[in-house]
Amino acid sequence: MMFIGSIFLNVIIPILLLVVIGAVLQKKFSFNLRAVSNLLTYCLMPAAVFTNLYVTEIDVQVLLEIFSYLIAFSLVVIVVTSIIGKLLKLDKGESAIFKNSVSLINSGNYGIPVSQLLFQANPLGISIQIIVMVFQNILTYTYGLYNLISATKSGLEILRSLLKMPIIHAMILGGLLNWLQVPIPEFLWSPISHLADAFLAIALILLGAQLAQIQFKTIINRTVLVSSIGRLIIGPTVSLLLIFLFGLDGVVAQSLFIASSFPTSRNSSTLALEYDVYPDLAAQTVLFSTVLSAITVTFVVYLSAVLFG
Repeated sequence: MMFIGSIFLNVIIPILLLVVIGAVLQKKFSFNLRAVSNLLTYCLMPAAVFTNLYVTEIDVQVLLEIFSYLIAFSLVVIVVTSIIGKLLKLDKGESAIFKNSVSLINSGNYGIPVSQLLFQANPLGISIQIIVMVFQNILTYTYGLYNLISATKSGLEILRSLLKMPIIHAMILGGLLNWLQVPIPEFLWSPISHLADAFLAIALILLGAQLAQIQFKTIINRTVLVSSIGRLIIGPTVSLLLIFLFGLDGVVAQSLFIASSFPTSRNSSTLALEYDVYPDLAAQTVLFSTVLSAITVTFVVYLSAVLFG
């Protein structure tokens, strides 16, 4: 129990403090969140992705295992949520929000900061989380988008959206320069490192600012509760079973298990708002799962250390 308390104090509390600071600042100053989000998406996050992949050596076999696991995990979650959605007799819009809220994980401005705090001494753990984040972004703009607007969005338009994402370019460039062992001059590496260092704090402050805009009213309803349980409990359970099935262990198993425990992606709420499909329900799920994750993520981090540490 002491170890759980230490995880909550040293990993979750720092994250919550930055989220609360973001919420308080947003209430006081009403930031232009789109501008801050653009700073994060087009500058700080690509820098963090690039630096971590540049300095980390990932075995090809390990990389294949990670992608195989991620595909299997996503497919199982999609099937499970489809079955639960039918059992709950949700209408088409609610079903889309429910499936997205469980399948799409906040691997960016929640997952990477957690990994940076947990794996400070092991860049592999952070790099695995980056791979998960990129995979999740692809899933968001394919499956997630399909759930909401399958009748209005073509495959080519979805592909264009993906190719415009800076983290894709940063991942390819960082991995390529790492593989070719190309040295980066200090006058370039220094500013890139500073940008990467800024990512953690700004990402969590932005998350807090976004959550501050979500209405608390009617937050406790059946769909929100089941969605949060699906994301925070069913997700890690599926992950653990697959990790044992794939025979993964060590930092790889620990990173993937922890990555499965994060709350619902803010992108699920953004897409729902953009296409006007139960946007309040999507936003409330993001808020509720994020608050509840303080407890569940602590437990998963503890369990991962016991099983794979």
